[in-house]
Amino acid sequence: YNPGIVFSRDKLLLEIWGYEFSGETRTVDVHIRTLRQKLGVAGEYIETIRGVGYRLAGK
Repeated sequence: YNPGIVFSRDKLLLEIWGYEFSGETRTVDVHIRTLRQKLGVAGEYIETIRGVGYRLAGK
């Protein structure tokens, strides 16, 4: 758990898939949207940092 740390789409792809992903980084956006939907209200803790990536909001 890394609250407040911004992760770029490329960093998330590397951490999740474990290698250089050659596809579209928009794949991350799709997965984040799905994750937010599944988390319901708690999905609001995943913040979009426009032009950079995503971060988890602190409590």
